[in-house]
Amino acid sequence: MAVSIHPFDTALGAEVRGLDISRPVDEESFAIVNDAYKKHSVLLFRNQELTPQQHIAFSRRFGKLEIHVLDQWCHADHPEILIVSNIKDKDRHIGVPHAGRYWHTDLSYMVAPSRGSLLYAIEIPEQNGRALGDTRFASAVAAYDALSEEIKKRIADLSATFSLAHHRSKLMADGADENPLTAEQQAKVPVAVHKIVQENPLTGRKCLFVNEGHVVEIVGLAQEESRELLAMLSRHVTKPEFVYRHRWQVGDLLMWDNVATQHIAEFDYALPQRRYLLRTTLEGVALA
Repeated sequence: MAVSIHPFDTALGAEVRGLDISRPVDEESFAIVNDAYKKHSVLLFRNQELTPQQHIAFSRRFGKLEIHVLDQWCHADHPEILIVSNIKDKDRHIGVPHAGRYWHTDLSYMVAPSRGSLLYAIEIPEQNGRALGDTRFASAVAAYDALSEEIKKRIADLSATFSLAHHRSKLMADGADENPLTAEQQAKVPVAVHKIVQENPLTGRKCLFVNEGHVVEIVGLAQEESRELLAMLSRHVTKPEFVYRHRWQVGDLLMWDNVATQHIAEFDYALPQRRYLLRTTLEGVALA
């Protein structure tokens, strides 16, 4: 079957059909997929059966992979893979238990935020035959384009601080079962500063690069003005007209552009309903 691209009826996203990722992907098929990735920002591959090695091999076609700073949840045999799961081994979480609790972009707190992520579903919680734990994606490109010219001028030269420690503190304040970063982890991810408006390194299109999960404040603004502007921009980028909602199936591989999008997971499930996914993360480039 030839590879084909089927866009969703939303501001972003498309399904790729006719591709078995467990097998080597030829150059022509890869070019089709890579072009679709740049155009649609989120790509879905259904009914995949992948080993960790195959997941990694496909991911590496798009670039070098990150070893996540939260290395306590990296795969024991394949550290390029981050485990995302609510499952416990006795009292220990085997993966990141609260991944996606707030709207965010993966690794936006890095000086060089991730280019993209590839998340593979092995176990998905269900209730009465319905999948739980949906993920919503917002187009930061469509959101920027829809801003008024007045707002675009206001934020054109503004920057914000991004922090993983801030994100962890936010989780703990909201009652999540989390621990602060270790000193070693904190040293790897000091506070980063990025412009609120970014040009996507893949496409050159302008994106609204601000999210509720990792942003601490806008540089140079009074605290109240910063808070109000961040709240307004966060509400804007996640409006329904910019959002695709993904309902997971076992065997889904979902990949997305971490500059062009942000996402949030639904936490409408709990043990004994199990969620187990594996994620690779593409290295990015330093942003302004």
